[in-house]
Amino acid sequence: MNDISNTSLDASEHDGYVINAENAAEMARLMLQDRLLTKAMGGVLPERHDIALMNRVLDIACGPGGWLLDLVTQYPHIQGFGVDISHLMMEYASTLAISQQITNVQFQVMDITQLLQFPESSFDLINGRLMTGFLFTHQWPTLIQACKRILKPGGILRFTEAEWGYTNSLAFDTLQGKLGSIALHKAGHSFSPNGRTVGTTNVLRLLLRKAGFEDIQYKAHAIDYSTGTEYHDSNIQNMLVFHKLYQPFLAQMQVATMEELQRLYEQFEQEVQEEDFCAVDYFLTVWGTKDNTITTIQDSTETTDKVR
Repeated sequence: MNDISNTSLDASEHDGYVINAENAAEMARLMLQDRLLTKAMGGVLPERHDIALMNRVLDIACGPGGWLLDLVTQYPHIQGFGVDISHLMMEYASTLAISQQITNVQFQVMDITQLLQFPESSFDLINGRLMTGFLFTHQWPTLIQACKRILKPGGILRFTEAEWGYTNSLAFDTLQGKLGSIALHKAGHSFSPNGRTVGTTNVLRLLLRKAGFEDIQYKAHAIDYSTGTEYHDSNIQNMLVFHKLYQPFLAQMQVATMEELQRLYEQFEQEVQEEDFCAVDYFLTVWGTKDNTITTIQDSTETTDKVR
Protein backbone atom coordinates (compact mmCIF):
# COMPACT_ATOMS: atom_id res chain seq x y z
CA MET A 1 0.00 0.00 0.00
CA ASN A 2 1.14 3.57 -0.64
CA ASP A 3 3.11 5.35 2.05
CA ILE A 4 0.37 7.79 3.02
CA SER A 5 2.67 9.76 5.28
CA ASN A 6 4.60 10.98 2.24
CA THR A 7 1.69 11.86 -0.03
CA SER A 8 0.27 15.35 -0.28
CA LEU A 9 -2.53 17.09 -2.06
CA ASP A 10 -3.60 20.70 -1.91
CA ALA A 11 -7.11 20.81 -0.42
CA SER A 12 -8.00 23.45 -3.02
CA GLU A 13 -7.99 20.65 -5.60
CA HIS A 14 -10.92 19.06 -3.75
CA ASP A 15 -14.39 20.54 -4.33
CA GLY A 16 -15.69 19.81 -0.83
CA TYR A 17 -17.96 16.83 -1.43
CA VAL A 18 -16.52 13.43 -0.61
CA ILE A 19 -19.42 11.78 -2.50
CA ASN A 20 -21.29 13.16 -5.51
CA ALA A 21 -24.42 14.90 -4.20
CA GLU A 22 -26.36 14.08 -7.37
CA ASN A 23 -25.83 10.32 -7.09
CA ALA A 24 -29.00 8.20 -6.87
CA ALA A 25 -27.25 5.48 -4.87
CA GLU A 26 -26.09 8.09 -2.36
CA MET A 27 -29.64 9.40 -2.06
CA ALA A 28 -30.95 5.90 -1.29
CA ARG A 29 -28.15 5.41 1.23
CA LEU A 30 -28.96 8.67 2.99
CA MET A 31 -32.61 7.66 3.26
CA LEU A 32 -31.53 4.44 4.98
CA GLN A 33 -29.07 6.29 7.20
CA ASP A 34 -31.71 8.86 8.19
CA ARG A 35 -34.12 6.18 9.41
CA LEU A 36 -31.39 4.24 11.19
CA LEU A 37 -29.92 7.25 12.98
CA THR A 38 -33.26 8.77 14.01
CA LYS A 39 -34.43 5.45 15.45
CA ALA A 40 -31.14 4.77 17.25
CA MET A 41 -31.15 8.28 18.75
CA GLY A 42 -34.64 7.80 20.14
CA GLY A 43 -36.59 10.05 17.78
CA VAL A 44 -36.32 13.25 15.78
CA LEU A 45 -35.67 15.55 18.77
CA PRO A 46 -35.29 13.20 21.74
CA GLU A 47 -33.56 15.76 23.96
CA ARG A 48 -36.25 18.44 23.68
CA HIS A 49 -39.43 18.84 25.72
CA ASP A 50 -40.55 22.14 24.17
CA ILE A 51 -41.46 20.99 20.66
CA ALA A 52 -45.03 22.22 21.14
CA LEU A 53 -43.63 25.77 21.28
CA MET A 54 -41.78 25.45 17.97
CA ASN A 55 -43.41 26.70 14.79
CA ARG A 56 -40.70 26.93 12.11
CA VAL A 57 -37.80 24.49 11.76
CA LEU A 58 -35.01 24.48 9.16
CA ASP A 59 -33.02 21.36 8.26
CA ILE A 60 -29.77 22.32 6.52
CA ALA A 61 -28.08 19.88 4.14
CA CYS A 62 -31.21 17.78 4.56
CA GLY A 63 -30.45 15.25 1.81
CA PRO A 64 -33.62 13.41 0.73
CA GLY A 65 -35.51 14.96 3.65
CA GLY A 66 -36.01 11.95 5.91
CA TRP A 67 -35.47 13.66 9.26
CA LEU A 68 -37.58 16.70 8.39
CA LEU A 69 -40.45 14.66 6.95
CA ASP A 70 -40.51 12.57 10.12
CA LEU A 71 -40.54 15.74 12.21
CA VAL A 72 -43.43 17.50 10.46
CA THR A 73 -45.45 14.28 10.27
CA GLN A 74 -45.08 13.67 13.99
CA TYR A 75 -45.64 17.35 14.85
CA PRO A 76 -48.07 18.75 12.24
CA HIS A 77 -48.13 22.21 13.86
CA ILE A 78 -44.53 22.75 12.70
CA GLN A 79 -43.75 24.34 9.35
CA GLY A 80 -40.62 22.62 8.07
CA PHE A 81 -38.06 23.91 5.58
CA GLY A 82 -35.34 21.74 4.10
CA VAL A 83 -32.40 22.90 1.97
CA ASP A 84 -29.70 20.95 0.16
CA ILE A 85 -27.32 21.55 -2.74
CA SER A 86 -28.59 18.46 -4.59
CA HIS A 87 -31.31 19.06 -7.17
CA LEU A 88 -31.98 15.32 -7.27
CA MET A 89 -32.59 15.08 -3.54
CA MET A 90 -34.73 18.20 -3.33
CA GLU A 91 -36.88 16.97 -6.20
CA TYR A 92 -37.26 13.58 -4.52
CA ALA A 93 -38.09 15.07 -1.11
CA SER A 94 -40.69 17.42 -2.60
CA THR A 95 -42.28 14.60 -4.58
CA LEU A 96 -42.37 12.37 -1.50
CA ALA A 97 -44.06 15.10 0.54
CA ILE A 98 -46.71 15.57 -2.15
CA SER A 99 -47.33 11.83 -2.50
CA GLN A 100 -47.78 11.51 1.26
CA GLN A 101 -49.96 14.66 1.36
CA ILE A 102 -47.59 16.42 3.76
CA THR A 103 -48.39 20.09 3.28
CA ASN A 104 -46.43 21.66 6.14
CA VAL A 105 -43.00 21.26 4.55
CA GLN A 106 -41.00 22.93 1.77
CA PHE A 107 -37.75 21.89 0.12
CA GLN A 108 -35.39 24.21 -1.75
CA VAL A 109 -32.05 23.86 -3.52
CA MET A 110 -29.51 25.92 -1.60
CA ASP A 111 -25.76 25.85 -1.01
CA ILE A 112 -25.40 26.39 2.73
CA THR A 113 -21.73 27.33 2.34
CA GLN A 114 -23.03 30.48 0.67
CA LEU A 115 -25.63 32.95 1.96
CA LEU A 116 -28.60 31.35 3.72
CA GLN A 117 -31.47 32.94 1.84
CA PHE A 118 -33.87 33.52 4.72
CA PRO A 119 -34.78 36.69 6.65
CA GLU A 120 -33.40 37.33 10.11
CA SER A 121 -35.19 35.68 13.04
CA SER A 122 -37.02 33.16 10.85
CA PHE A 123 -36.67 29.87 12.75
CA ASP A 124 -37.20 28.36 16.18
CA LEU A 125 -34.71 25.55 15.50
CA ILE A 126 -32.08 24.79 12.86
CA ASN A 127 -30.88 21.20 12.53
CA GLY A 128 -27.82 19.82 10.76
CA ARG A 129 -26.61 16.21 10.74
CA LEU A 130 -23.34 14.69 9.50
CA MET A 131 -21.98 17.68 7.58
CA THR A 132 -18.26 16.92 7.98
CA GLY A 133 -18.32 15.14 4.62
CA PHE A 134 -18.73 18.41 2.71
CA LEU A 135 -17.86 21.27 5.08
CA PHE A 136 -14.26 22.41 5.23
CA THR A 137 -13.16 23.24 8.77
CA HIS A 138 -12.87 26.95 7.97
CA GLN A 139 -16.52 27.02 6.80
CA TRP A 140 -18.03 25.97 10.13
CA PRO A 141 -17.77 29.36 11.92
CA THR A 142 -19.26 31.21 8.94
CA LEU A 143 -22.15 28.75 8.68
CA ILE A 144 -22.85 28.95 12.41
CA GLN A 145 -23.01 32.75 12.26
CA ALA A 146 -25.34 32.53 9.25
CA CYS A 147 -27.59 30.19 11.22
CA LYS A 148 -27.52 32.51 14.21
CA ARG A 149 -28.71 35.40 12.04
CA ILE A 150 -31.84 33.55 10.89
CA LEU A 151 -32.70 32.06 14.28
CA LYS A 152 -35.26 33.79 16.44
CA PRO A 153 -34.09 35.06 19.86
CA GLY A 154 -34.13 31.96 22.03
CA GLY A 155 -33.88 29.75 18.95
CA ILE A 156 -31.88 26.53 18.96
CA LEU A 157 -28.99 25.48 16.71
CA ARG A 158 -28.52 21.70 16.77
CA PHE A 159 -25.77 19.60 15.18
CA THR A 160 -25.15 15.85 15.16
CA GLU A 161 -21.75 14.55 14.06
CA ALA A 162 -20.02 11.18 14.28
CA GLU A 163 -16.89 9.26 15.12
CA TRP A 164 -17.31 5.90 13.45
CA GLY A 165 -15.72 2.74 12.19
CA TYR A 166 -14.73 1.23 15.55
CA THR A 167 -14.73 -2.45 14.69
CA ASN A 168 -12.69 -5.65 14.97
CA SER A 169 -12.59 -5.96 11.18
CA LEU A 170 -9.07 -5.23 9.96
CA ALA A 171 -10.30 -4.16 6.51
CA PHE A 172 -13.08 -1.95 7.88
CA ASP A 173 -10.73 -0.41 10.44
CA THR A 174 -8.25 0.36 7.67
CA LEU A 175 -10.85 1.82 5.31
CA GLN A 176 -12.72 3.92 7.82
CA GLY A 177 -10.56 4.37 10.85
CA LYS A 178 -7.27 4.95 9.01
CA LEU A 179 -7.59 5.84 5.34
CA GLY A 180 -10.92 7.65 5.69
CA SER A 181 -9.82 9.81 8.60
CA ILE A 182 -6.49 10.69 6.97
CA ALA A 183 -8.22 11.57 3.70
CA LEU A 184 -10.65 13.90 5.49
CA HIS A 185 -7.72 15.52 7.26
CA LYS A 186 -5.78 16.01 4.03
CA ALA A 187 -8.83 17.46 2.31
CA GLY A 188 -9.43 20.02 5.07
CA HIS A 189 -12.55 18.47 6.63
CA SER A 190 -11.06 17.21 9.90
CA PHE A 191 -10.42 19.06 13.14
CA SER A 192 -8.07 16.28 14.23
CA PRO A 193 -4.47 17.54 14.59
CA ASN A 194 -3.06 14.43 12.91
CA GLY A 195 -5.90 12.74 11.02
CA ARG A 196 -6.25 9.95 13.57
CA THR A 197 -9.97 10.70 14.02
CA VAL A 198 -12.66 12.69 12.23
CA GLY A 199 -12.38 15.24 15.01
CA THR A 200 -15.62 17.21 14.58
CA THR A 201 -17.60 16.00 17.58
CA ASN A 202 -15.14 17.30 20.15
CA VAL A 203 -15.10 20.87 18.76
CA LEU A 204 -18.85 21.42 18.28
CA ARG A 205 -19.36 22.96 21.72
CA LEU A 206 -16.34 25.23 21.22
CA LEU A 207 -17.66 26.39 17.83
CA LEU A 208 -21.06 27.25 19.31
CA ARG A 209 -19.53 29.00 22.30
CA LYS A 210 -17.26 31.11 20.09
CA ALA A 211 -20.31 32.09 18.03
CA GLY A 212 -22.00 33.44 21.16
CA PHE A 213 -24.54 30.68 21.75
CA GLU A 214 -25.69 30.08 25.32
CA ASP A 215 -26.84 27.11 27.40
CA ILE A 216 -24.80 24.72 25.25
CA GLN A 217 -25.63 21.08 25.94
CA TYR A 218 -24.90 17.71 24.41
CA LYS A 219 -26.11 14.13 24.26
CA ALA A 220 -24.09 11.12 23.11
CA HIS A 221 -25.38 8.05 21.30
CA ALA A 222 -23.74 4.72 20.50
CA ILE A 223 -24.97 2.41 17.75
CA ASP A 224 -23.87 -1.20 18.16
CA TYR A 225 -24.15 -2.99 14.82
CA SER A 226 -22.24 -6.14 15.65
CA THR A 227 -23.41 -9.42 14.13
CA GLY A 228 -26.76 -10.41 15.61
CA THR A 229 -27.77 -6.92 16.74
CA GLU A 230 -30.82 -4.95 15.62
CA TYR A 231 -28.78 -2.52 13.52
CA HIS A 232 -26.33 -4.93 11.91
CA ASP A 233 -28.01 -5.55 8.57
CA SER A 234 -29.17 -1.99 7.91
CA ASN A 235 -25.94 -0.28 8.92
CA ILE A 236 -23.77 -2.78 7.04
CA GLN A 237 -25.87 -2.05 3.95
CA ASN A 238 -25.32 1.66 4.62
CA MET A 239 -21.56 1.18 5.02
CA LEU A 240 -21.16 -1.03 1.97
CA VAL A 241 -22.76 1.57 -0.29
CA PHE A 242 -20.88 4.40 1.40
CA HIS A 243 -17.46 2.83 1.01
CA LYS A 244 -18.06 1.95 -2.62
CA LEU A 245 -18.98 5.58 -3.35
CA TYR A 246 -16.15 6.81 -1.10
CA GLN A 247 -13.41 5.07 -3.09
CA PRO A 248 -12.84 7.84 -5.69
CA PHE A 249 -12.36 10.41 -2.92
CA LEU A 250 -9.82 8.23 -1.09
CA ALA A 251 -7.95 7.69 -4.33
CA GLN A 252 -8.06 11.42 -5.09
CA MET A 253 -6.54 12.12 -1.68
CA GLN A 254 -3.80 9.62 -2.60
CA VAL A 255 -4.15 7.52 0.54
CA ALA A 256 -4.40 4.34 -1.58
CA THR A 257 -4.87 3.22 -5.17
CA MET A 258 -8.25 2.10 -6.49
CA GLU A 259 -6.88 -1.45 -6.71
CA GLU A 260 -5.83 -1.42 -3.05
CA LEU A 261 -9.17 0.07 -2.02
CA GLN A 262 -11.09 -2.59 -3.93
CA ARG A 263 -9.13 -5.38 -2.24
CA LEU A 264 -9.87 -3.88 1.17
CA TYR A 265 -13.52 -3.48 0.23
CA GLU A 266 -13.86 -7.15 -0.73
CA GLN A 267 -12.20 -8.20 2.52
CA PHE A 268 -14.49 -5.80 4.40
CA GLU A 269 -17.55 -7.40 2.75
CA GLN A 270 -16.54 -10.78 4.11
CA GLU A 271 -15.48 -9.73 7.60
CA VAL A 272 -18.65 -7.81 8.46
CA GLN A 273 -20.71 -10.98 7.96
CA GLU A 274 -18.61 -13.11 10.27
CA GLU A 275 -20.17 -14.42 13.46
CA ASP A 276 -17.74 -12.58 15.74
CA PHE A 277 -17.85 -9.22 13.93
CA CYS A 278 -18.17 -6.36 16.44
CA ALA A 279 -18.76 -2.69 15.66
CA VAL A 280 -19.88 0.49 17.43
CA ASP A 281 -20.33 4.00 16.01
CA TYR A 282 -20.52 7.08 18.21
CA PHE A 283 -22.65 10.16 17.57
CA LEU A 284 -22.77 13.43 19.48
CA THR A 285 -25.63 15.91 19.33
CA VAL A 286 -24.74 19.42 20.51
CA TRP A 287 -27.16 22.31 20.73
CA GLY A 288 -27.08 25.90 21.88
CA THR A 289 -29.46 28.82 22.30
CA LYS A 290 -29.35 32.17 20.56
CA ASP A 291 -29.43 34.74 23.36
CA ASN A 292 -31.31 33.68 26.48
CA THR A 293 -35.09 33.72 26.33
CA ILE A 294 -35.50 33.99 30.08
CA THR A 295 -33.02 36.84 30.35
CA THR A 296 -34.70 38.66 27.45
CA ILE A 297 -38.10 38.37 29.15
CA GLN A 298 -36.65 39.58 32.46
CA ASP A 299 -34.96 42.53 30.78
CA SER A 300 -38.23 43.45 29.07
CA THR A 301 -40.09 43.31 32.39
CA GLU A 302 -37.47 45.46 34.10
CA THR A 303 -37.69 48.05 31.31
CA THR A 304 -41.50 48.16 31.61
CA ASP A 305 -41.26 48.65 35.34
CA LYS A 306 -38.87 51.57 34.88
CA VAL A 307 -41.23 53.23 32.38
CA ARG A 308 -44.09 52.94 34.82
